[in-house]
Amino acid sequence: MKMQQTDRQTRLYSDTLLDHFRNPRNYGSLPSPDVAYEEFNPLCGDRIRIELMISDNRIAAARFVGDGCAISIAAASMLTVLVLDADIDQSPVISSEKLISSLKSDIKPSRMKCALLPLDALRSCVKIYKQP
Repeated sequence: MKMQQTDRQTRLYSDTLLDHFRNPRNYGSLPSPDVAYEEFNPLCGDRIRIELMISDNRIAAARFVGDGCAISIAAASMLTVLVLDADIDQSPVISSEKLISSLKSDIKPSRMKCALLPLDALRSCVKIYKQP
């Protein structure tokens, strides 16, 4: 017997979010990243590592590895797609609003940390890379 999703479940986990969770883009490690950073959320246990290769101040490749909920994995996947060829001197490289809206889901405030964990890792990567 097939169970129907409630309207609430459908909004929280859109087709876009579920697709990126089930078929993550750019999952895995880069052979020799220029910079990498791992973020951890001690409240829920989500852990996401972002790795970047940078060429001419542009993100030439982005990958991620990690363990987390559907929202954090989908957000990491979406983020790696959105930042390809982004200028690291542009601040921010990508906004929180852009990432959240790209997931096309009704992410509740209590789950926002899950969605933004990969973005926090990306911002740390950029900061580390730009240090003299």
